[in-house]
Formats: sequence, structure tokens, C-alpha cells
Amino acid sequence: MAENSREIPPCNIVDLNVPQQPFPILPPNYIPQPEQPQTNPEEPFIEIDLTPESSLPSPILISDRRSEGLNYRNTPTVPSISPQQAQTMREELFDLIVRFESTLIASLAHNDPTSKQNNLALRQSQEALNQAKLSLQKFQGLLQQRQYDQARRVWLKARRSLWDNYPSDRSVAQPEVRAMWLDRGSIVKTRSEAELAVLFDRMAEAGINTVFMETVNASYPIYPSSVAPEQNPLTKGWDPLKVAIKLAHERNMELHAWVWVFAAANQGHNQVLEQPENYLGPVLSRNPDWGITDKKGNYFDQGQQFKKAFLDPANPKVQDYLLLLFDEIVRNYDVDGIQFDYIRYPFQQPQINQTFGYSKSSRYLFKEMTGIDPIEISPGHPLWNQWTGFRIHQVDSFVARASRHLKKVKPELIISASVFPIEQRDRLFRLQQNWEEWMRQGWVDMMVLMTYALDTGNLEERIELVFDDSWPRSSLVIPGLRLLKVPDPVTIDQLQFIRNLPISGFSLFATENLTPSLRGVLSRVQSSEKSQPLPYREPFKTALARYQSLQKEWMFLANKQGLKMDKDSFKNMDAQGKQLEKALNQLAMNPSRQNLKIAQQTLRQFQQQFPNWMGNQKQTYNYQVQVWENRLQTLDKLLLYGERRMISNSKIR
Repeated sequence: MAENSREIPPCNIVDLNVPQQPFPILPPNYIPQPEQPQTNPEEPFIEIDLTPESSLPSPILISDRRSEGLNYRNTPTVPSISPQQAQTMREELFDLIVRFESTLIASLAHNDPTSKQNNLALRQSQEALNQAKLSLQKFQGLLQQRQYDQARRVWLKARRSLWDNYPSDRSVAQPEVRAMWLDRGSIVKTRSEAELAVLFDRMAEAGINTVFMETVNASYPIYPSSVAPEQNPLTKGWDPLKVAIKLAHERNMELHAWVWVFAAANQGHNQVLEQPENYLGPVLSRNPDWGITDKKGNYFDQGQQFKKAFLDPANPKVQDYLLLLFDEIVRNYDVDGIQFDYIRYPFQQPQINQTFGYSKSSRYLFKEMTGIDPIEISPGHPLWNQWTGFRIHQVDSFVARASRHLKKVKPELIISASVFPIEQRDRLFRLQQNWEEWMRQGWVDMMVLMTYALDTGNLEERIELVFDDSWPRSSLVIPGLRLLKVPDPVTIDQLQFIRNLPISGFSLFATENLTPSLRGVLSRVQSSEKSQPLPYREPFKTALARYQSLQKEWMFLANKQGLKMDKDSFKNMDAQGKQLEKALNQLAMNPSRQNLKIAQQTLRQFQQQFPNWMGNQKQTYNYQVQVWENRLQTLDKLLLYGERRMISNSKIR
């Protein structure tokens, strides 16, 4: 323990406040079932629209109407490519084509070609796009002829050509959150400011503007603490957090302290520190009553590669300790934000009676409330859902308490949370993480979904699983992307997929996987302009800049005869668009209730007319029109987020 730290008092359950109300927030007698794979019965039909190339190739948009598809009634009993495989392959190549083309449009619209090398890259991208469209048409013909081996070769060649020529030679990024998790493993490899500076130089080169730095891991802070019993042994002798804040701010980056909340011990970390596998960590080993167990008394969760032991969210002593620790970080360090990780119970499988939460505190509280010890009940019991709701409430109450306290200490602090993109009902039963409520209550400024995927199709599925129209539109939600074992072109494709959604950014996991090749690509496609606003800091300026980006794309396509609009419609859209730009500019320069109201009304009118203006365009090029509608929706979200944040900080008149 550090010389100036104090002993953590043992748990005393007689101090606990017993809730007076049950928590009947879940459907009765619900037991989560294994998820069933979803299939799409529709087959895509792709219509190719080819136009002559100009000296500088213009985008050739591809239609994405869907129809009944191919007739497989006369195919062999065991074809080399089954109907389901054929559908998947067609959809994957088609989706890659339209994302590629959308990225190419952005690249052409936002950058003037300045060198022969850039012109060559654009020509290669355009040629790959043209050939991929023809290949998709050829692939379908070969399937109809049952020439499956040749069809597969055509498909693979087209996909590889698109990856190899993905538009990545120039900036296509808008103002957005470009975050990266700076992991503990990367931190402990550095021993000085100079070595840590190398990591920040690499992230800055890649266009990262927000760093989530792993500050508390398995109960070990990376800095010398007067609250925690022990600093991470691998960072003793210096203060990486203090140095990192300096390095980040020198590079115009924000530094957010990434903290493990309820996960208090990690078998993987024990291995690194040469501790016994089931060592409970510096906090739980001193206060075993602060932990939660399964019904058999096991602290460590099951089924994970590196099992973890958790603190009890229902124990006020635990909440007091965590709040004191986070308060220390916010008061003593100039952090721009704090990110809650492991803000949940361990993963559970209630259907096989594998559950967690049976601490002395929780059992006492629940029995006082219901007369039943929760260790005596199982899924299907009349009180099971109430027991689940009780645990959900404990996590919610800590998020609310921590948010209120930390915002009082530092009103400008950005609070974010790393959360699982699991369907809500199953998530509540499996890990009691109710992050939708955190958004509704405004306790968390930004939700970061851990939507890690090896390919863009899987990423899309994970995002679609949790995105809900019922969410408060004033919430900022960004996906997390994995880098490990993901090829650079796939990472860029995933980023562009994200940018085509009503989303204001992303976070990359993690610094240790930021390879030199990926760093080079990101440095080209992600603007590092210091003047670019951050959505969670300057939402109104971000909305203006993002709208101006849209205008550039529309004007570019109009000049290239790529918009299927009559002159009157385009003239009307241009006039209303200029009014919207003016309203957004006034709001960005002078945030006020009146200017916000005008901007919102003008945006709403523009959105209402947009489908009419784009009616002909959408019939053939539905994907690109949907992208533009999504980006207009992002503007609406930014204005609402800005309204909530500015009012809460009393900075809007």
C-alpha cells in the first residue's frame, strides 16, 4: 500500500439502507433463450448503370433494388454454391460496392486532385468499381449457368480488387469523435515520457482526437493513489496518467480516464504479476465481503478466457470507495473525461442456473425487502424477476450517483461508458446493464458500443441489434471497432460504414494494434486539422461543418450530372439548403435558444422536403440517398445533444 494511503474499512451491513420498493421492471417468468440465426428470405437483384468515363472519372452509382432473385428449382441436389451461400455472396459484394462508391464520392467531392499520383489512385479506384459492377453481373450469370467454380473466382477477384483499391489516398473524414483505447499493456511497456510520447505521436498521426487511457485496471490504478491500496506494480516509480494528459493536450487531443468499475480482479492480470491465479486483487483481498459470488461461493465468473471477480454494486461501502477513487482522478488530474468499463455484473446464464450477485449485502437487502433469501430462488420463481431488477437497480444507482458527483466537481467532464451491444432484455438478465436508462436520464454523455467485428457485415448486424428509434435523440452513441486481425482495408471500410450511419464517431481498440501500415492509411483518410470541432464539445459547430460536407457532395454530383433531379427541384433544394447553412452558422457562432429554435425548424423543413427532391435519385441509388438522410439525422441529434448539454451547463440563453 502507498505510504499516504488509508486502510479501506471492512463492510458493515448494518449501515445499509434497505429499499422500500420492489423492482418489477421485467417481463414475468422470462428466461433468456439462445439466440437463433436470422435469415433474409429476399434475394437481391442488381441493376448495373454504366456511363462513359471522363478525364477524371465521376462516380458511377449502382442501384440497389431488391427482387425475388434467382430461381434455384432446377439446380443440382448438392450445388457447389448453395442458394443461401449465393445470396450471402451477392449481398456481401453488393454492399461492398455501394460502400466503396459512397467513399469515392466523398473523396472526390472533398478533395481537389493535386498530383499525378492522386489522379492515378482515383483512376484505379474508379476502374476497380466499374469492374466490380460488371463482375457482380457476371457472377449472377454464372450462377444461373451453374458454373460455380468460375463464379466463385469472379467473386473473389472482384472483392480483392475493391479491397486493394479502396479510396484511401486522401481525407474523407468529417468532424467526428475519433477515439482510441490506450490499453494497459501498451502503457506498461513505456518507462518514461519520451517512450509514452511515441504512442501519442502515432495516435495523433492517425487522426485520433480522443484517448481513452486505461487508468484503473483490476483495482490497480496506473498512478500513485492515496485512495487505492496499491498502484499497478508495473508503473511504479512514475505517473503515466499525469504525463499522458500533458502529451495529449500538446497534440490537441482529449484524455479520458478509462476505469474498470466493478471488475476487481483478473486472472490474466494475476498471471502477468505472477500472483496466484485466484488472487482477488488489492481491494477484494482486503475486503472479501465486498465481492459477489455465484451460489456456490465462487468469486470468479465462468466461461471467459481470463476470469474476473466483481465488487458488489449493492454494497454502499463499495460505491463509496469507487466514488472516492474516481473523485481523486477528476480532482487531481486535468482529465477531459472519464469512461466507465465493467459497469455491470458478470456474464451469467440463468437458463442453466449460473448467476451472480450473492454477497452478504445483497442477500441481506433483498431478504429485508421480500422476506426471501435470493440464494434460495432460481429462474421461474415468482421473485426471480424482482431479484434481477434489484441488481439492475444497483448498477443504475451507482451510475446516477457517480454522474451527479463528478459533474459537480467538474461540470465540463465528459462521462462515457463502454457497454455491450446485446438486445436489451437478454442483456438485463445476463449482466444487468441497463444503459438505455443511463441515456434517458442524461447520466452518461456518450455511449460506446463494443461492436467488435472481423468484417463489415458482422459489424452491421451487431449495430442493428441494438439501435432503437425509442432512444433519446439527444444521446451520443458511437461504435467500437476492433483492430486485431482485421486487415487495413476492412478497417477503413468499417469506418466508412459507420460514417454513413446517423452516428458522430467511433472508437478503435486498441493502441497496441495500431500498426505502421494502418497508421499510414488513417493519416491519409482522417483529417488532423486542429480546428475541427468535437461533437461532444462543440455540437453546433460540428453540425455546421457536417452539413457543409453534405453540400459539397451534392454540388459535386450535380456538376457531374450524377443527380437525377430537375432544375426546379435542384434550385429549390439549393435555396433551402443555403437557409439551413445560415441558420446553423448563426447557432454555431452565437448559441442561444432563439438561434437553436430557428436551426431546428429549418433543418426539420429541409428533412421533410428531402425525400421529394431525391425521389428519382432514390429509385435507382437508394443506398446513397439513405446515407444522406442518415447524415441529416445526425445533425438533428447533434442539435438536441447540444441543447441538453448547453442548458445543463447554463451556457445557452
